[in-house]
Amino acid sequence: MAKVSIVVPVYNVEKFLQECLESIIKQTLQDIEIICVNDGSTDSSLQILNDYAKKDNRIIVINKSNSGYGHTMNMGLNAATGEYIGIIESDDFADAHMFEDLYNLAKEYDADIAKSNWYLYWSKNKFSRKRNNISSDKTFKLTNSKLDKDLMRLNPSVWSAIYKREFLNKNNIRFLETPGASYQDLAFTFKVFALAERVILTDKAYLYYRQDNMNSSVKSKTKVYCVCDEYDEIDRFLDAHPQLRFEFRVQEEITRYTGYVSSVLRLDDSVREEFVKVFSDHFKQEYNTGLLGNEFFKKVNKKDFMTLINNPQKYLRVLKRIERNRKFKQIRQNIITMNFRSGKIEMTLFGREII
Repeated sequence: MAKVSIVVPVYNVEKFLQECLESIIKQTLQDIEIICVNDGSTDSSLQILNDYAKKDNRIIVINKSNSGYGHTMNMGLNAATGEYIGIIESDDFADAHMFEDLYNLAKEYDADIAKSNWYLYWSKNKFSRKRNNISSDKTFKLTNSKLDKDLMRLNPSVWSAIYKREFLNKNNIRFLETPGASYQDLAFTFKVFALAERVILTDKAYLYYRQDNMNSSVKSKTKVYCVCDEYDEIDRFLDAHPQLRFEFRVQEEITRYTGYVSSVLRLDDSVREEFVKVFSDHFKQEYNTGLLGNEFFKKVNKKDFMTLINNPQKYLRVLKRIERNRKFKQIRQNIITMNFRSGKIEMTLFGREII
């Protein structure tokens, strides 16, 4: 049994696939299996996979017809035999120490999940910026979501963690098999953090998450509502676990609200107004139940929220403001960011870390 199984979903990514695979086979942790699941690629991705498999017997290639990200990931999870499971998207790549460090951390604490920060990466100028999703004050101490509900709101980023395979299988945690490749990490991550008893975090970053296509708009109506499918799946999950529903129901609505905001900002203008109406209807109904009180509004701007449920058309202007603020923040962070870590100031200047 390998220490870590690394699942790599592949679909028409010939431009980046070699860089991804090279970063995996050169991991300092050599006791790994690399499960590459080709989801019916029509470019040279399958040939690249087969060529690498001939050179490295740790690589297992699963080839299938196109069925979407969720089904592809589940085939990889089902095929995995490692003690822990990691995920790398085939257009991303990893620092050479990623899986050795995360495995050692997980083993030290006998963790169900060990999760790290990551880098945002732009191919054009090979620019990277650390994404400090996990703060240093939460690191290297065993926790779970009952002790720290903030865990439920960590960015899904399924590829910045490793998961104990026994934990995933025991709880039947898998991806929702909706069409396409949109948002399927949401329900998976919610279930993981709701059920995990032993979680360990590190503020170190390892995975380089490619950003070049992140701002492409979504026009397909079949994809627009995939995010709703994920939260409907979370509802079904909580219905099946009444104690967890009591514990995390408000947290689900916080993540749904922030998730819907992020999703609607990706939408093409032609479908944005329609989605905001669905967004508004859901939260108007939830607000009228009395569920959304102080806990919810500690994390959600109440003025913006009330605009959403009372005047969805006006909320479109609120989204424009949020969009402008996020773009400005990204530009500023790409120039300079400062964080406190282990008693020191960590500064990133034009993508280079300076301590």
